[in-house]
Amino acid sequence: MQTFLEKENKTLTYPQNFEQKIGFDKIRKLIGEKCLSPLGVEKCSLMSFSTNKEYISKQLNQTQEFINILSGEREFPANYFIDVRDALKRIRIEGTYLDESEVFDIRRSLQTLNDILVFFSIDEDPYPYPFLKELAGDIHSFPLVTKKIDSILDKFGRVKDNASSELASIRRELNITMSGISRTLNSILRSAQSDGIVDKDIAPTMRDGRLVIPVAPTFKRKIKGIIHDESASGKTIFIEPAEVVEANNKIRELESAERREIIKILIEFTDFIRSFIDEILSAYDFLAEIDFIRAKSTFSISVNAEKPSLNDEMISVWNNAVHPLLYLSLLKQNKKVVPLDIELDKDKRIVLISGPNAGGKSVCLKTMGLLQYMLQCGLLIPLYKSSKCAIFDNIFIDIGDEQSIENDLSTYSSHLTNMKFFLKNCSPKSLILIDEFGGGTEPQIGGAIAESILQRFNNKQAFGVITTHYQNLKHFAEATPGIVNGAMLYDRHHMQPLFRLEVGNPGSSFAIEIARKIGLPEDVIKQASEIVGSDYIDMDKYLQDIVRDKRYWENKRQNIRQQEKRLEENSEKYRLEIIELDKHRKEIIKKAKEDAAKLLSEANAKIENTIREIKNAQAEKEKTKNLRQELNLFKEETLQEKEFNDKIARKIQKIRDKEQNKNKKSALHKEKKIFNPEIFEPGDAVRIKGQTSIGELLSIDGKNAMIAFGMIKTNVKVESLEKMSKNQIKKVQPKNTYISESTSEEIRERKLNFKQDIDVRGMRAEEAIQAVTYFIDDAILVGVAKVRILHGTGTGALRQSIRQYLSTINGISSFKDEHVQFGGAGITVVELD
Repeated sequence: MQTFLEKENKTLTYPQNFEQKIGFDKIRKLIGEKCLSPLGVEKCSLMSFSTNKEYISKQLNQTQEFINILSGEREFPANYFIDVRDALKRIRIEGTYLDESEVFDIRRSLQTLNDILVFFSIDEDPYPYPFLKELAGDIHSFPLVTKKIDSILDKFGRVKDNASSELASIRRELNITMSGISRTLNSILRSAQSDGIVDKDIAPTMRDGRLVIPVAPTFKRKIKGIIHDESASGKTIFIEPAEVVEANNKIRELESAERREIIKILIEFTDFIRSFIDEILSAYDFLAEIDFIRAKSTFSISVNAEKPSLNDEMISVWNNAVHPLLYLSLLKQNKKVVPLDIELDKDKRIVLISGPNAGGKSVCLKTMGLLQYMLQCGLLIPLYKSSKCAIFDNIFIDIGDEQSIENDLSTYSSHLTNMKFFLKNCSPKSLILIDEFGGGTEPQIGGAIAESILQRFNNKQAFGVITTHYQNLKHFAEATPGIVNGAMLYDRHHMQPLFRLEVGNPGSSFAIEIARKIGLPEDVIKQASEIVGSDYIDMDKYLQDIVRDKRYWENKRQNIRQQEKRLEENSEKYRLEIIELDKHRKEIIKKAKEDAAKLLSEANAKIENTIREIKNAQAEKEKTKNLRQELNLFKEETLQEKEFNDKIARKIQKIRDKEQNKNKKSALHKEKKIFNPEIFEPGDAVRIKGQTSIGELLSIDGKNAMIAFGMIKTNVKVESLEKMSKNQIKKVQPKNTYISESTSEEIRERKLNFKQDIDVRGMRAEEAIQAVTYFIDDAILVGVAKVRILHGTGTGALRQSIRQYLSTINGISSFKDEHVQFGGAGITVVELD
């Protein structure tokens, strides 16, 4: 796809091979590979850079919602994303028709479409996928088309025998003729085998659509017939016996007739579907969008991409940003990417990055360009969710070698050509990415030109990330508002880059250290140092020391922050634990007191009863007085705030044991209650008077009751029921309560053939009520939860009659209109108990 885009004479990206420069062509390819069909691949190829914040936000939200779907419990229907748009466009011309495979592809893809619409029709509050549901919009599922196809094709995509009466007749005659030929051939073959003409293991085979017998060349005159073919080795010839020639000719005629009839059926179906073409094509565009969004989501998951905040202001704060292609590459090597933290705002619009070669400057630049471009193409990007992103009108990049023999351009000339374009077209909403700024020519003049261009970028308030080695540019950035230095960190002790960007100070190129590490002769290094002079070497050394010290203190500060954070977390944790323990202790003490008071109150009552009995028995007064004193002393000791002693615990346990024994006796007494055959309750074992089968009483509604006999449910009058006791149930033989094998087989057959929709359009009210009665009875019998009655809208009389009847049936919990996308008031959805 062309990436040099223009809109209202305003260039969005530059140069023409922008996507190849930043690696987006590889991202597009990876996403395209995750699409399920050409539908999604086409959408992927059309993915483009946008400056519309609302559009970008919608794209990001759709992708995020689909990630939620993929990580959820419900499985998303993604079986048949089949592209049949070319076939549909072809049949716009009268006289053309769809073949069997194309009709079958339409059926399967429309089923997927319907399943997706059902998936998004869930009723939840709040609704989890609002942006994806909005995408579905007014898309229909085309039930009439799928019903028509189902009447023509079987589940394997072949035209059914009963697709037309003529086809059924042809195929019946074809089968009879084939059977006759097979019998004749087998008879001839057995005779030939008994005569030793044909081997015992030989069977009839097909050649040019005709049944023939394989025979050795020496015996070819032993069987009268027509030779149709011979094997490649010449050791076998294939003879069609004379007895079956006419029959084979008839088969050819029947097969031709069959094909003509199938074409006639397909033409009729094509004429039917032709009026739906535009709507179906619109539905396939929806399928393409879903396929593309799904591919974007799976790619986002693979690179740990997130949805950042989109700013109205020109402020970008990126935390933990990762180059996705580098991440995937290092993942295969079990390595990790060093993330990028960078911030661009009105005070730091341009970051000038310096540092050693192979230290990660170009990766920083490409990461910034690729992620910003991905974001404005509607893709989630790999960084922290808390990051903030601005929307740029333009992204310009100058990276790599653009020299051209054909255009008579050197490397430096191509860089200057790019700078000319940038200066002419940049604005306060432009992002400029330049690698090795000022390079490719004599350093002094190259640095001066670069400084002049950088000043004009800054004057135009453009944003940018620029890499360089030039000292004059570092000094300019330090002294100019809006431009800030950045350094790629380098470990001087281990002599290796750290690939980490630190904004605030310029970086050293570490040329002397790298030359020494590579093994360049020391006298060469010494002479080079003398040439540039001690001031330059000292300045570079001081710069390295500053970077080193800053890194040291930054690490110290980071460690202190982490320790303070851990300390705060631990303090908060202990504070909450103390509050919880104190609360728990108070609850335990309060409950213990309540239990003790209750316990003593019960004990006191029991002892009072004992004393009363002693009095009634005319016991000694002194003994009674002693008992009261002991009781009061026990009560005072127990209510004190000290732990219960073992003696109290034993007394409590004794009382609890007595309470449990009392409960057991009470439960046993309940079990032995008198059996009342006149009172019916749900769960009772019952049977219909005069019959032996025992069922379970499910519910009672006035004078009617719902009974379950195994898998069968039925409504009966309460007065016709007889309640069964446990002893009565035991006396009944098992053979009297089981469902017969034939009945079970009939129920299984009904389950297999039962369809959850019934069409009563065109019937009179009485006919429709009768059909619905049988339909609902079958639905209750096979145990389905929901059925649909298609009655149409019309005057509404048929709908009203059916609903009046439904309201009288006990097995129905509710009924309502179908969703407007699937038929609305023309269909009644019935929920069964």
